[in-house]
Amino acid sequence: MGEPGTKEILSLEELDAVAGLRTGRKHVLSILVENKPGVLTRIAGLFARRGFNIDTLTVGPTDEDRLSRITLTVDGALHPIDQVTKQLHKLVNVLKIRDLEPSDTVARELALFKVAVDGAQRAEVMQICEIFRGKVVDVTKRSIILEITGTTEKVEAFERMVRPFGLIEMMRTREMAISPGRGET
Repeated sequence: MGEPGTKEILSLEELDAVAGLRTGRKHVLSILVENKPGVLTRIAGLFARRGFNIDTLTVGPTDEDRLSRITLTVDGALHPIDQVTKQLHKLVNVLKIRDLEPSDTVARELALFKVAVDGAQRAEVMQICEIFRGKVVDVTKRSIILEITGTTEKVEAFERMVRPFGLIEMMRTREMAISPGRGET
């Protein structure tokens, strides 16, 4: 620390460390729940009551009809995640919770883009879609709907490429994640 009344100059490494404290580790929670009405509301309410902002939320069925998997991401810096996971375990319909390490997961999202195109632009947008290994799912006289699946970075890069053509509408699922290997997520 410097003298009282003087400003301390931080190095780039120190600034990165301070910024890291603010953003914290991204937690990807995989929550296996019974497929019953109100379960998602109770889980979201638990996070809200503890001051967490859920960054992404995806819910869907599993290989068993009676079970659903909730994948959500939160920033763990503002509040400790341990307390929330203990509270989640107490909810009746919650069967299993895993805090997945982001670097050890396979995460993908799905996005649909409706882009304004006329004539030659259509071919250019379709070529961009092909480069990103996307699919054309609908074509009209003045627009095209494209489907892209991949990492968040890939979807964001695709959006930057097609936005100048006239992005009419976009819908994204956000991240779904699964851990690799034979074990269940």
